[in-house]
Amino acid sequence: MEQDVESPAIIKPAKLPKQAREDLPKQLAEMDRAKKIQRYVQKDGKCNVHHGNVRETYRYLTDIFTTLVDLKWRFNLFIFVLVYTVTWLFFGFMWWLIAYLRGDLDHIADNQWTPCVNNLNGFVSAFLFSIETETTIGYGYRVITDKCPEGIVLLLVQSVLGSIVNAFMVGCMFVKISQPKKRAETLVFSTNAVISMRDGRLCLMFRVGDLRNSHIVEASIRAKLIKSKQTKEGEFIPLNQTDMNVGYNTGDDRLFLVSPLIICHEINQNSPFWEISQAHLSKEDLEIVVILEGMVEATGMTCQARSSYVSSEIKWGYRFTPVLTLEDGFYEVDYNSFHDIYETDTPTCSAKELADMASRARLPLTWSLASKLSQQGLPESEQEGQETQTSLDTQGKSQQQTERNGDVANIESESKV
Repeated sequence: MEQDVESPAIIKPAKLPKQAREDLPKQLAEMDRAKKIQRYVQKDGKCNVHHGNVRETYRYLTDIFTTLVDLKWRFNLFIFVLVYTVTWLFFGFMWWLIAYLRGDLDHIADNQWTPCVNNLNGFVSAFLFSIETETTIGYGYRVITDKCPEGIVLLLVQSVLGSIVNAFMVGCMFVKISQPKKRAETLVFSTNAVISMRDGRLCLMFRVGDLRNSHIVEASIRAKLIKSKQTKEGEFIPLNQTDMNVGYNTGDDRLFLVSPLIICHEINQNSPFWEISQAHLSKEDLEIVVILEGMVEATGMTCQARSSYVSSEIKWGYRFTPVLTLEDGFYEVDYNSFHDIYETDTPTCSAKELADMASRARLPLTWSLASKLSQQGLPESEQEGQETQTSLDTQGKSQQQTERNGDVANIESESKV
């Protein structure tokens, strides 16, 4: 039988010794533990922090409305049904108790007797009358009479208390349903952050986008570096938060988020990445938390979306693939390429080292010529005259002062020879 030409060749891996096979899973597990970084904020925006040993639990009850809203749906629905059932049973029992104390249950068949509530003959009917009263259904079969002052007072109390319960529970359910957390699901962040050159400066960038056609009003972006540090006095600060400027001074942090935007952080002297190079970045235990805030256009409620990038998710020497194209009369965004990046030429040194090299490349021409003459061993008088002539030439011809660094380097190399 002939073998298919396009079928790949099967290469059996080399069989390892028994000791090596036993040690390999342990080594891989140790490598995974070494590479695993504990996140402060998950990729979906959830904060990886649990509050323990909270002794002042009464504070949750003082803000009972927020406590109910923050509960999970199954507990929220259970409390919703429980509150209404308890109130109906309580007032049903009160209506039954009034009928029992007045003797209405003993004169059910007596047409000459005027009960507190007509057609109330037991606890079940009292419970149904309680539901009709609190929910204002009013079937008309069971009604209160004017010969029962205690019933009138109970009717007023149940009506007022029922309105309060309705306002509280319905308001709680409305806020629970209209929470802007689900709106944050359509605000997306790029999987990776990148570091590359932009306008001659080393920058850290990530991309944000909104999947909905309704916009986020007054959108703003922030970024924080989460990294433990030790002060000069020896104090250890775990998970120290450092602000990263993403355009606060220029207003670039205020976003018009109609199409995906690339958020840029310039790595300068005020940046926490000033002294971090490509080799140093892979060894750093850090995390960048990005926060996008704004108001939902449909509801006017404030929405916040969060994400984070650890050191392994920061790609050095990459840029984002463009996603915006001009079609016939409109712009189209291709979200299939939203997370795509491509490699570009980027220095591997830190921004500080890059600035030092640039400053050394801009050395004055007078200093280079003077050093050349001194190395050739000319007399001091000739050197002074040469320096004076050079300074005059540079003042008269300011345009010729900025020569190429390669020419200066050639002069200096010739002097050394």
